[in-house]
Amino acid sequence: MKYIDVVIDNKSEHTDMLYTYGCSEDEIQVGQKVCVPFGKGNRIREAYVFRVVDEPEREYPNLKFAESLDPDICLTEEMIRTCIWMKRRYLCKYIDAVKCFVPAGSKSKRGKKRNPYKDAEGEQKPEPELTAEQEAVLRPIRQAIQKGSHRRFLVYGVTGSGKTEVYMRAAQQCVLSGKQAIMLVPEISLTTQVIERFIGRFGAEKIAVLHSRLSLGERHDEWMRIKNGEVKIVIGARSAVFAPLKKIGLIILDEEHEATYKSDMTPKYDTVEVALKRLQSHKGVLICGSATPAVSTYYRSEHGIFERLELTKRYNQTELPEVAIVDMRSELKAGNKTMISRALYRQMTEAFEKKKQVILFLNRRGYSTFISCRECGMALRCPDCGISLTYHKEENRAVCHYCGHNEPLPSVCPQCGSAYIRHFGAGTEKVEEAVMEMFPQARAERLDLDVTKRKGSIDRILNRFKKGTIDILIGTQLVAKGLDFRNVALVGIISADVTLNIPDFRSPERTFQLITQAAGRAGRGEEKGRVIIQSYTPENYAVRLAAEQDYKEFYEAEIKLRSYMGYPPYSDLIQMVFSSKEEAQAKGAAEGWFEKIQQALPEAQREYLFRPQAAPMKKIKEIYRYSMMLKCPHGMRQAYTAVLERIKEAEKARKKNYTVTIDINPYSFI
Repeated sequence: MKYIDVVIDNKSEHTDMLYTYGCSEDEIQVGQKVCVPFGKGNRIREAYVFRVVDEPEREYPNLKFAESLDPDICLTEEMIRTCIWMKRRYLCKYIDAVKCFVPAGSKSKRGKKRNPYKDAEGEQKPEPELTAEQEAVLRPIRQAIQKGSHRRFLVYGVTGSGKTEVYMRAAQQCVLSGKQAIMLVPEISLTTQVIERFIGRFGAEKIAVLHSRLSLGERHDEWMRIKNGEVKIVIGARSAVFAPLKKIGLIILDEEHEATYKSDMTPKYDTVEVALKRLQSHKGVLICGSATPAVSTYYRSEHGIFERLELTKRYNQTELPEVAIVDMRSELKAGNKTMISRALYRQMTEAFEKKKQVILFLNRRGYSTFISCRECGMALRCPDCGISLTYHKEENRAVCHYCGHNEPLPSVCPQCGSAYIRHFGAGTEKVEEAVMEMFPQARAERLDLDVTKRKGSIDRILNRFKKGTIDILIGTQLVAKGLDFRNVALVGIISADVTLNIPDFRSPERTFQLITQAAGRAGRGEEKGRVIIQSYTPENYAVRLAAEQDYKEFYEAEIKLRSYMGYPPYSDLIQMVFSSKEEAQAKGAAEGWFEKIQQALPEAQREYLFRPQAAPMKKIKEIYRYSMMLKCPHGMRQAYTAVLERIKEAEKARKKNYTVTIDINPYSFI
């Protein structure tokens, strides 16, 4: 007989520990999925084996026994070590970390494997000749892969400089060295373009795809192909970092600056950190690539934590687009009250005359951003969240973008009875309407969350744009990320100010990145592209330097500000959000934790703990939220998280009607 320590598949914090069971000799292995009798009623529960020993640390007079459940679902020791590390790093439960590694789907009842890309032919192109810059960038990467050195690289290259080809050659070297690679992209919308290129180069049988738009069954079958060693390269969004590969030689994060690489669901992990943790065990290489690296990543490359490799020129010597800023205050003074400036209108007209395509970018979906009564000033709000509802003209409904609540647009004010109900502000729907009035012969399509909810809709829209059956693509940040279309001559940024006005220290960084990335979609063919940036604050350094496409100048300005304010990368920020159906409970829990943390911190460090307050989004789906921030100076993160872990453990014993979520270096403070 042997003894096993297992993690029970249970959401309760009270069961977040290892439980010891007995098992038959050699029947069960580390990492295996088992079933165990659990609790007073001996209810059968699923569990995962974390340890197998011959002798227990103490005697168990009422020892219960486990049975093997699914030998196919088996975590490696490296995965288990990563789960334990994630629990400590992100203060999550064991089972939260385990669920990242195991597939949610089930086996096909017909015994037939579901491979969503088995018939894909890919992009059939010969390998392009590398530029001297690409060769120079690849040299140290290839050496590191061949030697099995655990190294981390930042590939900083301007838009259109050929970073994807560098990634493919690095993956090729990895496969030739008998290892496996993971290619991560920030958005599901980008996976198809990347998949086509990789399948064209490596063949569909060597590629597996993992992302949330696959059905549960497809995800399960792809997971099994990976686990059984049938594939060499895994492509997907952030969750693909947990792919069950046994010989990881390379992990690539394309557009590493994107906020989507930070999970906003439990466990709230950072994809770069998880990738590095896994690669330590495999002695693998990490590549982070971007034209606009995260300030924290570039800072690490300045201090030798990342090796920085640069691509300063576009592939085939094509020029960067010509960028112009339009001051929308001047447009108003000149009598132009539309959202399309005169300069943008002229450039669009010229592009259509040349049979070229146009991308219009506005990071706000819907038709109008809020609905208000002009008589009494009442703004229509979500009854469950308390935030302004957005008007969607196609459905003629007011929609909450946080919980999904929607209702018909009222004909009179529900507060004063006035008929003067109007909608204000602009979203992608309104841009589409305005553009079709100006250019009735043009074929326009939106690319935002409202039109891409159905499976395959993103690919259908992008394929039509690629074939030239769409003249104008109007979208949110989906259109700013890594898309490569040769016939796009013009990019119009409708409002550069949308992200600037978000109450977040990263707002200038996000604004710079979105403008630069959106601008990078122009002029990827033979002709030089053009970009029009519309702004009410053209003097802002993020807008101005994005127009000049000067990342290094922006970095210098931003890092000085971060240093002065003590923001990341000079510290870690830990956000705690307390939630309850009763506002008093959420507020009381936050204040109670504040007192406990203050007592646990040395007096000199109490200034780093900020008093709790109502979250910017105080109420979501009828749940009240209070938040509190703890700023960790360099070198103090481990000590501070240990304090929070002790308080969290102590709170387990108390009956409480609130939940607390802890997020380390969150990308949203809402």
